[in-house]
Amino acid sequence: MPVPLAPYPTPPAPYTAPANGAQSQLVCSGCRNLLLYPVGATSVCCAVCNAVTAVPPPGTEMAQLVCGGCHTLLMYIRGATSVQCSCCHTVNLALEANQVAHVNCGNCRMLLMYQYGARSVKCAVCNFVTSVGASASTTEQKFHN
Repeated sequence: MPVPLAPYPTPPAPYTAPANGAQSQLVCSGCRNLLLYPVGATSVCCAVCNAVTAVPPPGTEMAQLVCGGCHTLLMYIRGATSVQCSCCHTVNLALEANQVAHVNCGNCRMLLMYQYGARSVKCAVCNFVTSVGASASTTEQKFHN
């Protein structure tokens, strides 16, 4: 009878997440921490605050935004037009990437984001109002032609 070469059983391999993306993430409804969960789960219990957060149905596309009131990261179903923050109750406008534009502040040069169609945007850093929209682009085109 042969004698085994390794007298100890081999330890189990450490858990690694599948490479095929079998995990997803959502924000805890209680403490706002980011939670990872396996695909197929219907709810997730937070290890920090023990709140149970429902998982959206499979195939639901999620988006994120930062609350304008308290700067909390919010997750919402893509396509929603507004999102109410569960922390400060601010109603935030949810815009798709193709509905926003960017401009540098006319005073401090901070990159600002604004909704297409807006005539101006106020900088949250220095409170300077930068003109944008049809009148600004028409003037800019006149100088570049």
